[in-house]
Amino acid sequence: MASLNQDPVVVVLQLSGANDYLNSIIPYTNPLYRDNRPAVGVPEDQVLPIDDALAFHPNMALMKKFYDEGKLAIIHGIGYEDSPRSHFRSMDIWHTCEPDTVGTEGWVGRVIRDLDAKGENVLKGINFGQGLPRAMALRGVPVTSVSDLASYGVMTGVPSIAEQERTKVLERFARMYAPAIGSGPVMDYLSQTGNDVLKGADIIKIVPQKYASTVQYDDTPIAKNLRNIAQVYLADLGTQMFYTAHGSFDTHYSQVPAFNKLWTDVSSAVESFFADLQEHGAGDNLIMMLFTEFGRRVHDNGSGTDHGAGGVAFVLGNRVKGGMYGEYPSLRAEDLQRGDLAPNHDFRGFYSTVIEKWLGLDSVSVVGGTFEQYDFV
Repeated sequence: MASLNQDPVVVVLQLSGANDYLNSIIPYTNPLYRDNRPAVGVPEDQVLPIDDALAFHPNMALMKKFYDEGKLAIIHGIGYEDSPRSHFRSMDIWHTCEPDTVGTEGWVGRVIRDLDAKGENVLKGINFGQGLPRAMALRGVPVTSVSDLASYGVMTGVPSIAEQERTKVLERFARMYAPAIGSGPVMDYLSQTGNDVLKGADIIKIVPQKYASTVQYDDTPIAKNLRNIAQVYLADLGTQMFYTAHGSFDTHYSQVPAFNKLWTDVSSAVESFFADLQEHGAGDNLIMMLFTEFGRRVHDNGSGTDHGAGGVAFVLGNRVKGGMYGEYPSLRAEDLQRGDLAPNHDFRGFYSTVIEKWLGLDSVSVVGGTFEQYDFV
């Protein structure tokens, strides 16, 4: 049994590329779903019913298991007004909570700032994956970004290789964000906090050596990242904000096989992650948030689906109050926004619920206002 610090922990899993809401939580008895999805609609005899109106996609069976256990919350109709239907701009809005201007501060960065005001723990927030998410960027806030935990300590133990890895991470960050906010602000941020990206190497490199588990994760990128998160979480290094991403969910064409694999991989990785924590008698102080930048167009394009607006988010964990929150947006033509589901729950309310009710922090300074909260934690 693990004896861990019981500070609240959040794992953010970003479903990059715009996950299809309509095919994730399917209004399978609504004739408008069938009318609008002649090419990519899921047959009614394949869905996994929640009730007589909505169902999980068949490749989300492991997610439905969490739902049936009361550990998964579904957040309907999430988004914001006037979706730009642009991946970069929309993700930027989700990352900074700034729908009207191009923000420079990440919401997770603000949370880390408030959790560790003196910046004493460079592992308070860790990203697993390539680069550094905009959500974690905030001047003066130390963060760590790891592409491969198994080789991380080895590489950073060799100065020349460590510098190469650090340079790669920071160059990737600069390439991603300079077009949006200019190279000046980007380089200014990097000069302040860039050295912290790999500062946790000496601490984190011992994590794989301390970890043992009988859980067999799949050989997929998301499974690897969640296994890495499990290792660091179980090492009890004081990390409270974990971040990772998987995709691409940008299914403009050949959606059916691509979407099936995406959710097979995500569902299996998430199930293995929580099984790993359970094996170690841990996890009661951890929740996982899954979000995407927007949903997809109601009517398919003959092979896939194009960019939309209203979407779906998920929260799961042992202490999550499972169920459905909010209202599924109407599929009636007169209720759509430019052919898309109309968002009815501001994503900043989703964040606020986690920030206030789970992390115990003030959310206004993080999300920039007061928004409707739910009771899933």
